[in-house]
Amino acid sequence: MANSLLKYITLSNKLLSAKVLSCSPLYISHRNGHHIRGKPPELARSLKQRLEELNYKDPSIHYRVDIGFPNASKSRAAELKYRLDIVKSNYRNAELEKKSRNGELLIDLEEARRDWMKTSGPQQIKEIADHYGVFKDLFGDAYFIPRVSLEVLYNVSDEDQLPVYYGNIVKPAMAIKQPEISYEASDDSLWTLILTNPDGHFTDEESEYVHWFIGNIPGNNVEKGEVILDYLQPFPPRGTGLHRHIFILYKQEERIDYSPLKKSNPCYNLKERTFKTLDFYKDRQDILTPAGLAFFQSDWDTTLTDFYHKCLNMQEPIFEYDFPKPYIRPQEWFPRRKPFNIYMDKYRDPKQINKEFLMRKLEHVHPFKPPRKPLPHPNAIAFEGYIPSWLKVEMTKSRLRWGRINDIE
Repeated sequence: MANSLLKYITLSNKLLSAKVLSCSPLYISHRNGHHIRGKPPELARSLKQRLEELNYKDPSIHYRVDIGFPNASKSRAAELKYRLDIVKSNYRNAELEKKSRNGELLIDLEEARRDWMKTSGPQQIKEIADHYGVFKDLFGDAYFIPRVSLEVLYNVSDEDQLPVYYGNIVKPAMAIKQPEISYEASDDSLWTLILTNPDGHFTDEESEYVHWFIGNIPGNNVEKGEVILDYLQPFPPRGTGLHRHIFILYKQEERIDYSPLKKSNPCYNLKERTFKTLDFYKDRQDILTPAGLAFFQSDWDTTLTDFYHKCLNMQEPIFEYDFPKPYIRPQEWFPRRKPFNIYMDKYRDPKQINKEFLMRKLEHVHPFKPPRKPLPHPNAIAFEGYIPSWLKVEMTKSRLRWGRINDIE
């Protein structure tokens, strides 16, 4: 008896193993009484692995080119040693610690910014610009690390100034006049400054509008540069959201003849302001090197209505999203658990429905009589005779002044 039972168990295990092996290519398993199709979790690829496979790009074909200046500063080890020495010296300074404890320690923000630009600032600015898609939309597969600190200030009033950082919002009303530009440069150097908008072209998605173009700037004296295109304030159309406006400072190796690009100022012809940064740089890449970067975002405000009519001499464009029509399932002969009137209104013209509600509301309006007083106890009035449930609900809403009838004025 024992030998028979042992043979039965062995045979059963073999059959079970054969069944599992036969099903293994399909990866059908059981867990808690449920059938699991596909590979088990311990063998299946994770979401991260699947995304990496989908977004994989061959590094021999897809790679980015640095078109900026190389890092001329000290090595990373020397930089860390410099920072550590500063921390140690501050740690031993008793007077500094006393001011810090008493809340009297003041930090020079300009000095902190200069120190930041000498250390990790350029790399962080590059990462921020990558996040906003600045290099991708302007230079394609190229990028640069801004080695020159470009400071842009808009004079909002006689006392207030609005700085441009790296993606902050500047309304068109605050950027009507050209900003103040400052950067560090030697007097014998030449520079080019361009302000461009890659998001606002009306006819060509691949093109930009150049808002400001000054070339052959001696040193950091922007006022003495050659004005190729005068300053034009941001004009993002209504309904298009935030537009990026990007300042790029180029270092010139020699004086450049910009006469083919020069336009008569003031220039309000948007066709003449059509621009492509990539084409502009390709033609002059041997004598131009991008060195500084700053950009802001701007969206529509009420001051642009007059600007479109009086300056651009055009009707103000207004953009709206074209929503697809909502899906309505085919009608049923006997829709269950659905109010009759609401169900039927789905298949009617909304204008006709609004007209009926308006006429119903105007039935109790008289030009010479005051409006009737509301019922003191609307729910205390009984319904006479047989009334369908959906109609009772509508009558109750009408008495309590609930629902769509209040939306019609």
